[in-house]
Amino acid sequence: MLRQIKPKNARSKRELAKREPLAHENTKTVLLLRGTSCSSLVQDLFSDINALKRPFSIRFTKKNDIHPFEDASSLEFFSQKNDASLLLFGSHSKKRPHCMTWVRCFGGQVLDMMETYVIKDTARTLMQFKGEKCKVGLKPLLSFSGAQFESPVSNQYTLAKSILADFFRGGEAAAIDVEGLQLMINFAAGEDSQDGSAAKIHMRCWRIVTKRSGQKVPRVEVEEIGPRIDFTIGRIKEAEASVWKEAMKKPKGTEPKVKKNIETDLVGDKIGRIHLGRQDLTELQTRKMKGLKRDREAEPEEIVDDMTSVSDGDIEAEQVKRQRTT
Repeated sequence: MLRQIKPKNARSKRELAKREPLAHENTKTVLLLRGTSCSSLVQDLFSDINALKRPFSIRFTKKNDIHPFEDASSLEFFSQKNDASLLLFGSHSKKRPHCMTWVRCFGGQVLDMMETYVIKDTARTLMQFKGEKCKVGLKPLLSFSGAQFESPVSNQYTLAKSILADFFRGGEAAAIDVEGLQLMINFAAGEDSQDGSAAKIHMRCWRIVTKRSGQKVPRVEVEEIGPRIDFTIGRIKEAEASVWKEAMKKPKGTEPKVKKNIETDLVGDKIGRIHLGRQDLTELQTRKMKGLKRDREAEPEEIVDDMTSVSDGDIEAEQVKRQRTT
């Protein structure tokens, strides 16, 4: 459970009120830290990630004796001090070379962590790619390729997808300008190798370029701008069930009101239903025709039977008349 802090004076009470959860949270800030030993490759990649995340990123270059999986109190201190809920810690050792630890915090405490090891042979920095770079503060398009990310069972790849999406998604936008869609970040998970090692995750950054096509719709091309990072997943620390449930709560009043009898189909069109009462069809106005009109003054004629009754005497008189004529 999260630790509750009681204010001792009015100043601390005002400070804690600023840190209370909001209905609409601000954009998350990323804090980049380095350990006592950090390779030059990891430091260069930190510079590139800092360039992608600006202005919502802070980078410290001072060495810190921190071991995230052994003692995370220092990370929690940095998170509260700088109001940063996302931390990226870099270190290097013989056992864990070119290590990058991705940390998420909630309520000033560590929520979950993931350790990744960068493959040095395939890594490329932002400066190694020629061409125009993206502008500062762009909201990127994120794509995840690979069946491992879509596993119904929670594993290291589903955790990686959740953490990476939280790191690079940027702030919420009510409206998006098409001209602002210039950056795409793709994470692809390969297949497991035959020797039993876990699949690698490939991170690629692309710049979206629109060119003239002679039609209304422009021609879209992509250019890789870096950084290019391939890494494997090491140790992970998942969030506790109670803390995760608390972190996933939605404040009241933010959910849209449900309107009755109105639905939205797959295309995005609204479909509504209207309920009417029972209609009286006798008062229904139909098309008027002269041939269907009935004279109100005329009375219905009595039906007269054409068949008349004939008596026996009349039959005998008719027979006698026939005999005389013959």
